[in-house]
Amino acid sequence: MKIHFFVWTILTFILHTRICQSIKWLALSKTSASLAMNQTQHCKQLDGLVSSQMQLCRSNLELMQTIIQAAKEVKKTCIKAFSDMRWNCSSIELAPNFNQDLERGTRESAFVYALSAATISHTIARACTVGDLPGCSCGPIPGETLDQGSRWGGCADNVNYGLMMGSKFSDAPMKMKKAGSQANKLMHLHNSEVGRQVLKSSLDLKCKCHGVSGSCSIKTCWKGLLELREIALDLKTKYLSATKVVHRPMGTRKQLVPKDLDIRPVRESELIYLQSSPDYCLKNEKLGSHGTQDRQCNKTSPGSDSCDLMCCGRGYNPYMDTVVERCHCKYHWCCYVTCKKCERTVERYVCK
Repeated sequence: MKIHFFVWTILTFILHTRICQSIKWLALSKTSASLAMNQTQHCKQLDGLVSSQMQLCRSNLELMQTIIQAAKEVKKTCIKAFSDMRWNCSSIELAPNFNQDLERGTRESAFVYALSAATISHTIARACTVGDLPGCSCGPIPGETLDQGSRWGGCADNVNYGLMMGSKFSDAPMKMKKAGSQANKLMHLHNSEVGRQVLKSSLDLKCKCHGVSGSCSIKTCWKGLLELREIALDLKTKYLSATKVVHRPMGTRKQLVPKDLDIRPVRESELIYLQSSPDYCLKNEKLGSHGTQDRQCNKTSPGSDSCDLMCCGRGYNPYMDTVVERCHCKYHWCCYVTCKKCERTVERYVCK
């Protein structure tokens, strides 16, 4: 019996290791800014890449600085979006050796996969626009007709190129034979596609006015993506309403279907997860929970950052903090403002 348990433990560890390979590339967020990606041997210095991504690196060297930037953006954007939640994306700091919250198929891993897929395509699309990549330029001019007085111009974000190259890189680990269980592979591919779908739907009409004294008699318009923070908030909404799924036979093959609503298929627009998450109240490394002790909370908030919810009913400690801010500002004709710096003391709270 003990032998069987030992074998099961080893197999579970191996499976988790394989599952997590897909987003190990987020370790690129720790890449030194001084690393020049101009020779194929530089790919060996990048942490977190699987063999197929290493091949993409060697054949697309000019793209790698943009992908490194994307990894940094994922980390920054995720932490910002979840700063008011018990789970606050701190696990990403551990890349490429993640905790269980991202190794298992939780709703947290669903969000990170979706955000990662959206971010890498967003960053590449924007890099095309500003001329950072020799392999692409501005996006195509749309075929739709604009209102009178408006014309197509400017430089549209090249979303098609971003989606093509972004998915080629971020999905590469999940298409390997040793990509973990079929259920996890399907889940991660689905959530990554949701992220790209949200990115694509964020493409919005942007215009710039021309005319005498700002009359806006003529407008030049182009299609541009929303900022990553807005895309992350859209995905956060999907995270909060994510659907738990199971992997079961449907017809001639196994598919992911809603656990409690298996009379309908999984919707293309919803995030899905396989494993329930811990409550993240107490530190538990086995479950990937960092706990909320010493996290800052908001005493007057009714939301998830309230001291009651953030501290899980354990209570909180007050402390005084000194804030430096601009004050006594004066406007000088014609064109500038001068301010003094003032200090004030505010009361803040951290969870026990």
